[in-house]
Amino acid sequence: MTHDVAQDGTDHAPDTAIRLRSVTRRHGSGDTSVTALDQVSLGFPKGTFTAVMGPSGSGKSTLLQCAAGLDRPTSGSVVVGGTELTGLSETGLTLLRRERIGFVFQAFNLLSSLTAEQNVALPLRLAGRRPPKARVREVLEQVGLGGRARHRPTEMSGGQQQRVALARALITRPEVLFADEPTGALDSRSGREVLTLLRGMVDGEGRTVVMVTHDPVAASYADRVVVLVDGRVNGELIGAGPGVGAEDIAARVTELEAASC
Repeated sequence: MTHDVAQDGTDHAPDTAIRLRSVTRRHGSGDTSVTALDQVSLGFPKGTFTAVMGPSGSGKSTLLQCAAGLDRPTSGSVVVGGTELTGLSETGLTLLRRERIGFVFQAFNLLSSLTAEQNVALPLRLAGRRPPKARVREVLEQVGLGGRARHRPTEMSGGQQQRVALARALITRPEVLFADEPTGALDSRSGREVLTLLRGMVDGEGRTVVMVTHDPVAASYADRVVVLVDGRVNGELIGAGPGVGAEDIAARVTELEAASC
């Protein structure tokens, strides 16, 4: 299950959706500073599903935030689809995130006063664009909620709310979808439904998905598992396919984490 990478850890192929080169992120300064990421170099090929794992405090969420333009690295570079993020203004980063990147988090972050279709349309409205009703219905159908368009979050289960959040992330047809513990607040059945949808978006649409997770079952849906320990890439695994290989992944991740001690 091991996977060889380039000497600097990046993927230099032209079909790379995201590339991190020597990314370091420190919080604070002086003796009290904390290094969340330490010289991380990674490439994420287009049309692939990557899971990022590691112990608590290993830098998983910081990696996602830097790769998605939600946080700026202290040093190093991040390139999304040929665009260097570290040189963009705050306005430029906002536009890039709004138009080219989708997000799904453990917390669904839906507005309780809005219906499912209104929540899905919100990113377009915030961008000053009129949401095409057909497109809103299309993404709701895609996540299996075509019949729940007029329901509010309080009228839906947790799994349904996460699928609304997923539809909202897809409304702009993003190049990359970032998911931070997307199944963390769901029961196992709802979690599998969301993971199957993510897997289908990679296989059926060629979408690029990067998911932070602590769950080896969730990671088994990915093509590749990147293991972080103390802010550094400590190894990679190749997933065995949807729903398969969770025990192997758990064992290998434990080995890689232990090897760094």
